[in-house]
Amino acid sequence: MSAAAAVSVDICICTFRRAHLRTTLESIARLERSAGIELRVIVADNDDAPTALPLIEAAADAFELPLLYVHAPARNISIARNACLDAAAGDYVAFVDDDETVSPRWIAELVDAAEAQNADAVLGPVDASYLDSAPDWMRQGKFHSTEPVVAGGAIRTGHTCNVLIRREGAASGLRFNLARGRTGGEDTEYFSALHRRGSRIVSAPDAMAFEVVPATRATLDWLVARRIRMGRTHGLLSIEQGTPRWRVAAVAAAKLAYCFALTVATLPSPVRWRQNLLRGMLHAGVAGGALGLSEQIQYGGADGVPSSVEGG
Repeated sequence: MSAAAAVSVDICICTFRRAHLRTTLESIARLERSAGIELRVIVADNDDAPTALPLIEAAADAFELPLLYVHAPARNISIARNACLDAAAGDYVAFVDDDETVSPRWIAELVDAAEAQNADAVLGPVDASYLDSAPDWMRQGKFHSTEPVVAGGAIRTGHTCNVLIRREGAASGLRFNLARGRTGGEDTEYFSALHRRGSRIVSAPDAMAFEVVPATRATLDWLVARRIRMGRTHGLLSIEQGTPRWRVAAVAAAKLAYCFALTVATLPSPVRWRQNLLRGMLHAGVAGGALGLSEQIQYGGADGVPSSVEGG
């Protein structure tokens, strides 16, 4: 990219009492300095008190990129995400989670994809790695890894764990819903709205982010709870967008029955039966959302610890 085509990117990290933030910042400090890409880092602290400030102040001494700290209290992840958007001034904003690290060419790959395809948003994958205590089926199936989902030849929603968003155009003025800032699903809703605005969402397969899965998340129960929550968000969004409640519930019930049949049929495969079970749990969540079951608090609980099933 030539100097004449220079673009600026604000890398945004929302944090809540997570010491891994230091490791995330260290990986960002190792990013390749691609010609024509100007970088700044914004950290939004979602804790009631500015508990991440000492870590940021210590990191800033050796950090070669501009580093902005924003206190965005209330234990609501949408408040922190919106604070990042409000503080951003670059051509693009990028989001990465505070429990992840990024590859050296992470930003370069995202920007290259956005510029080459004239995209409003670019999603990258998150590759999960596991502790020695994780079961073999989980390692083989990479159940915690995240990939952009293509449906009908297009990407219709997205995630904030690895994404680049063009600030002007379709995303201009769009913000994360505070009502979903503690239940999760706020990023699903955001990118669904972005898609409905006519945006182009693409993927950058080589824009890698990485996450080590803690033991508390390396269980089938955690995966089931997450799929149900994701499905419930999808069901509620479908109804909010005008699909009749009965239709959402009926389609989800049919898919649930099919997935359970596949689960039984694939019991000899430790990976495949769990994949089919989790697909079924997703549709069970959709049905629950269609039947009016409320979304549970997943983020910033009373004990001050982010929930093990947080996220969009």
